[in-house]
Amino acid sequence: MNKKTFVFGVLCSMSLFTVAQQQTDLTSVEQLDEVVITDSKFNLKRENSGKVITKITQKELEQLQGKSLAEIINTTTGIEINGANSNAGQNLNYYVRGGKNRQVLILIDGIVVSDPSQIANDYDLRLLNANQVESIEILKGASSTLYGSGAATAVINIKLKEASKKAISANFRSLFGTNQSQDDNNYAINNFQNNVSINGTLDNFNYLASFGNQYTDGLSSLANGTESDAFNVINGNLKLGYKFSDAFKLTVYGSWDKFKADFDDGFSGVDTNDLSTTEQLRYGLSPEYAYKNGSVTLNAAYNKVERDIESSFPALYNAESFTADVFNKYNFNDKFYTVLGLNVQQNNMESFSIPFGGTSFEQSVNPDVAEYTNIDPYANVVYISDFGLNVNAGARLNNHSEYGSHLVYSLNPSYKKDFNFGYLKGIASYSTAYITPSLYQLFDPLYGNTDLKPEENATFEVGAEVQFLDKATVSVVYFTREEKNFIEFVDLGSFVYQYQNVNEEFTASGLELVADYNITKTLKLTANATYTHVDEDLSLRIPEFKVNGLLGFQVCEKTFMSLSYQFTDERTDSFYNNLTFMNEEVSLNSYNLLDFYISHTILDNKMKLFANVTNIFNEDYQELYGYSTKGRNVNLGFSLTL
Repeated sequence: MNKKTFVFGVLCSMSLFTVAQQQTDLTSVEQLDEVVITDSKFNLKRENSGKVITKITQKELEQLQGKSLAEIINTTTGIEINGANSNAGQNLNYYVRGGKNRQVLILIDGIVVSDPSQIANDYDLRLLNANQVESIEILKGASSTLYGSGAATAVINIKLKEASKKAISANFRSLFGTNQSQDDNNYAINNFQNNVSINGTLDNFNYLASFGNQYTDGLSSLANGTESDAFNVINGNLKLGYKFSDAFKLTVYGSWDKFKADFDDGFSGVDTNDLSTTEQLRYGLSPEYAYKNGSVTLNAAYNKVERDIESSFPALYNAESFTADVFNKYNFNDKFYTVLGLNVQQNNMESFSIPFGGTSFEQSVNPDVAEYTNIDPYANVVYISDFGLNVNAGARLNNHSEYGSHLVYSLNPSYKKDFNFGYLKGIASYSTAYITPSLYQLFDPLYGNTDLKPEENATFEVGAEVQFLDKATVSVVYFTREEKNFIEFVDLGSFVYQYQNVNEEFTASGLELVADYNITKTLKLTANATYTHVDEDLSLRIPEFKVNGLLGFQVCEKTFMSLSYQFTDERTDSFYNNLTFMNEEVSLNSYNLLDFYISHTILDNKMKLFANVTNIFNEDYQELYGYSTKGRNVNLGFSLTL
């Protein structure tokens, strides 16, 4: 407890120091109007948003070269991505505000992405290449009003890069480095990442084509493993756009992603030559028609995922999903904004397994049975007054082919008061969410349960944000979330397991603190801390306390360096004991990570050289019991723009 108090005290002191120091240089700076979109689908100034939204810009992404999307998102307030610091092929688990994977929704360019064959119907971030990303917005709290089922604890909106304004532009990026555990000091080159993009604009036509590859080896998935487990991912992306007139434009796109991940038998805890292969095909279109005070947009996408598990329990999974979201945005008078929309989703899955005593695959889940459709009308309004009051409210009627209709809604008032130093904003919100069981949880022949009921969530939050022009921003948010009909993997005895609803109601609550401080024009401090209190039945792998900090220094016009820090508190994990034939709980120790990054620009600002050292002090820790984590590693690379 003393350690937690000390770390929290340091962060609070840092925030107070931020507030105290803001008076020194306010007259010489200009206020920067950061724009956010995820909480309303409108481009709103941050100061007019009733939520504290984390936005990771392109500039910040460029200063995190060599890190995966999971590692980058894992440093933001309120989020714990278990597996981000483990072997590159490790499965990822998303824990936000005491929730699990099925309560976190991921968008790509505003469109929901998922894998209906996954247990949690979640999207695998290992499929995305960080070099293809332009920016990331993270909205926490229930957001089912705008984004539907699954948006219970967070929405992660990933915006991919757009074409250059030049007729033709080329971008190349390459990285190589080590990939070793805490016990390995050989510093062998086992991590290779490459990305190339050709893009541009010709009159009213724009195009972008990119290709990326990562190959990582040298680290076993198990902590006691003796042979390494490789991870290999390929990403291809094509985006074409045409502006027919000032009023109408069309974007079409397609992507293909595939990864292979070696893994070991975590059940028995021994090295095996198991392999997981996932292939994704995704394509869609997005026409937009603008008129005097508004616009009509259609986002339509088809996503197909195939997964192949080669192990002692081999399996094949196929999943298809179609999403169409059409919405009308209307701006009455720059004070009153409305969104009226209709969202349609259709998902199905198919699986194959080898029955006991058999030698070949047989269908275990029929896609004609394991399917569902959602048809959801929704409405959202935003009011921005000239006296400081802002209101964001909405409702959505979920119409599920299996579960009927269910209303979700949200109310998010905020009040902003301008001062000569900046502004002070108070926020509050109450929002509900609705999470239907996944197709796997319903129809898997071993563990499925067709009698499952949907989960229901309600989140209340209250907080404040203060901004001192562009010198500093400090925010604090308290949240509490109630959960009903929680779906749990239940041991029924005699080695029989099934997904079932738990009758009890669960509560998760906590505090999220964020502080950004421009100490000088060249020195910036960003820090956040999260305290999460969760009922014991939901606390698996969720740290009670977590802190992130980054100190960035622009040494000169062409050289940048940073130090980043992460503290993760003790967590509870569980494992299957082969001797007692029971699941047992274990406590994982807290840990501290310190990383260093440096970049330098050459060749008339066309080439950037960069390097990073992660886990500088070679901290020995575990994210997941029995599995390996990365020790001290070094990466070198370059990016070139022509």
